[in-house]
Amino acid sequence: MERTLSIIKPDGVKKNVIGEVIKRFEANGLRIAAIKKIHMTKAQAEGFYAVHRARPFFGSLTEFMSEGPVVTIVLEGNNAIAKNRELMGATNPKDAAAGTIRKDFAADIERNVVHGSDGPETAAFEISYFFNALEIF
Repeated sequence: MERTLSIIKPDGVKKNVIGEVIKRFEANGLRIAAIKKIHMTKAQAEGFYAVHRARPFFGSLTEFMSEGPVVTIVLEGNNAIAKNRELMGATNPKDAAAGTIRKDFAADIERNVVHGSDGPETAAFEISYFFNALEIF
């Protein structure tokens, strides 16, 4: 079993699509091992996205991610990372396949409803950023 982190971003929370996103995960063989709703501070968002600090979008990304509550989820299943990324669709919703979360709900490349870990090392860091071992079942 593999684990990955998913975040329903502030735009997804605001659009009230939390249940629909979770339904898609579960319908595609992913199990929720942990879940919580939080409101990150700008500093917490900067810590989470520190890998992107030098990128031109870092400021707007961390501002967006701290503008409202998010739902953090640990997903578990066979090939959970790849499955989650497939369900999310391309980062830019214009390029996302029909039926993906981003194609169906995202407004643009930055306000794209969901985040997902891109590999095992990233998933381990991201999960531990939001959850301790006692919160994951």
